[in-house]
Amino acid sequence: MARTALRICPLCEATCGLSVTVDDDQGRMLSARGDADDVFSHGYICPKGASLPELDNDPDRLTGPLIRRDGVLVDAGWDEALELVADRLAATIAAHGGPSVGIYIGNPNAHTVAGALYAPLLTRAIGTHNVFSASTLDQMPKQVALGYLFGHAGTFAVPDLDRTDHLVVIGANPIVSNGSVTTAADFPGKLAALRRRGGRLTVIDPARTRTAKLADVHLTPRPGTDAALLFAVVHTLFDEDLIAPDLGGIGRHVTGVDRLRAESADFAPEEVAAFCDVPAPVIRELARSIATARTAAVYGRMGTTTVEFGTIGSWLIDAINILTGNLDRPGGVMFPTPPTAPAPRPPRPGRTFRTGRWRSRVSGHPEVAGELPAAALAEEIDTPGDGRLRAVVTIAGNPVLSAPDGDRLGRALDGLDFLVSIDPYLNETTRHADVILPPPPPSASPHFDFILNNLAVRATARYSPPVLPLPDGRPDEAEILARLTLAVGGLGVHADKRLVDEQVIAATLSKEVSDPHSPVAGRDVDEMIAMLPDAPGHERRLDMMVRLGAYGDAFGARADGLTLAQILASPHGVDLGPMRPRLPGILRTESGTVELAADDLIADVDRLRAALHRAPDGFVLIGRRNLRSNNSWMHNLPALTGGTNRCTLYIHPDDALRLGLDDVAIVRGPGGEVKVPVEITPDIRPGVASLPHGWGHDLADTRLTVAAEAPGTNVNQLNDGSLLDPLSGTVVLNGLPVEIAPG
Repeated sequence: MARTALRICPLCEATCGLSVTVDDDQGRMLSARGDADDVFSHGYICPKGASLPELDNDPDRLTGPLIRRDGVLVDAGWDEALELVADRLAATIAAHGGPSVGIYIGNPNAHTVAGALYAPLLTRAIGTHNVFSASTLDQMPKQVALGYLFGHAGTFAVPDLDRTDHLVVIGANPIVSNGSVTTAADFPGKLAALRRRGGRLTVIDPARTRTAKLADVHLTPRPGTDAALLFAVVHTLFDEDLIAPDLGGIGRHVTGVDRLRAESADFAPEEVAAFCDVPAPVIRELARSIATARTAAVYGRMGTTTVEFGTIGSWLIDAINILTGNLDRPGGVMFPTPPTAPAPRPPRPGRTFRTGRWRSRVSGHPEVAGELPAAALAEEIDTPGDGRLRAVVTIAGNPVLSAPDGDRLGRALDGLDFLVSIDPYLNETTRHADVILPPPPPSASPHFDFILNNLAVRATARYSPPVLPLPDGRPDEAEILARLTLAVGGLGVHADKRLVDEQVIAATLSKEVSDPHSPVAGRDVDEMIAMLPDAPGHERRLDMMVRLGAYGDAFGARADGLTLAQILASPHGVDLGPMRPRLPGILRTESGTVELAADDLIADVDRLRAALHRAPDGFVLIGRRNLRSNNSWMHNLPALTGGTNRCTLYIHPDDALRLGLDDVAIVRGPGGEVKVPVEITPDIRPGVASLPHGWGHDLADTRLTVAAEAPGTNVNQLNDGSLLDPLSGTVVLNGLPVEIAPG
């Protein structure tokens, strides 16, 4: 029998509400459309959301574990597979210590309950600091800049899209990406609303993207020069006396303005124009347009992070927001308050944000926000010597396609003593595994955006229970990770999985009652535990977090406060309102201020100064997004293939004519060369070529039937991983120097 159920889409950062049709007799999701009553997305849906049933029912999706016998991955039972993983990890740790096990965490973990709540517990139980993730292939420079500015790498300020008068988008294509590191459903609708209220859109991007085509002003700098361009904007703000009085009312909370002024002296628009290939008068007008708008928000994404000066550029984006009086005010950039954010407490000084608390064994890369660069994973495995990685756990990640030099990483993974992958597919990375543990499909999984709510442009509380039951004996992803955590911790893989959640709950509440500023200070822990629902462990933890949160009921102390029961009673979600000012309470710096000129940031400016006098590279390569694609893991769905979602090399007609390019090109980079179909288009500036990442589905021993029919080319084979932003350890994926020739 068919029925309708509500879900939150788990496929990108927009977190749209869906109305899905399921057939209980078949145990299948049949269709998906936008939920018109969803308090966040109001019915918006993109092709990825509409394809959720196809993803859910993908015949290539693994339904049970695979283990390697005699070199071949074969079907196995859950107990056998989990016991094997527990035994092999325990043996590795006993012989070589916890740091001999590496963890790789992929992008989808940001979209799952298990990734948010349980992956960190497994890492802690293993006792390793060798943690790698997609963050150092993506947004880590932004996080490092936030750490220096605000004291914590997770303190994101996002554009207040619903109220801004001037949105400046640099190195991003939110019409296609649905927004990223800014959780906002229906980005096209928000830009249309900006226009209706007389607002302005400026896009800074070397390609004429779908977002750029809507812009009032489109600037096309040379890729990788964003930091210099932004510094020239900062220079102009000081030079033309465009700094907002009292920084828009937050002046007492900001330090380092004079030091930033001094550092900007060498970056006059006239000095950087040739480097950026943007005329000085245009740069000055950009600065004026931001400073004189009633409100403005500057927003940057991967074009500003996965570049040589990613952290400096990310820092300067928020420096401009601060100097123009647009930080922490409606219409500018603001700090979201998700439903699981701690209840407000008096401001308190923190401690200086630091990196390099430990370093990678081979190249000495500094730790950043608890992680090492993904580009270093292969060498940490295949370089002989004490301390090398002997085992790796991958959780929803495909670094063979996502990280530089996947061929080397694949060979390194084959050289491990043990590799376990928690992943629904037999893909380019998991084909090297000794054990694959597949989580269930979205229809049988709970959903709450623990991570992405921290980036949302409007606060809501929405929870999706599973809409279809799990088959008997099949664990969900939370149980898989919980059982491995218990096994590594010495309790065995068959211990009661609820122990993991109950330990977290007891420890969290014990800490809260001892904090005099907590809303539950001095309360009885056991009494509060008894108030949690008789429900799965993740729901008990969610209820605890909501009750302790900014909107919560403080375990009955606030009669009108929020609980999980109230969220469940509102299946379309609870609207908690627009973003609100949060300074100074959000700050965790040692000074208790926004530190606009941290020593480590200032020290790296010399590197940018030196680059201003460097001869420009011949060709540079950038990536691109497609609305029907998401990194490496959505190319196996027929509904999302074909059309514009193709792995081709975009190149300008003038460059194609000069090079004699027609159908195929050979692209050579620091790590090797690839042959790729050419797509000639005026929508990219001369001297720049574009190739999307996440492709290369032509490797043997995978089970991706649709993707293999149009495998594309792995752009990261051009990259040897040697070019990094030093402050964040993020690999240079955009602005990569390449040579291009006819194929």
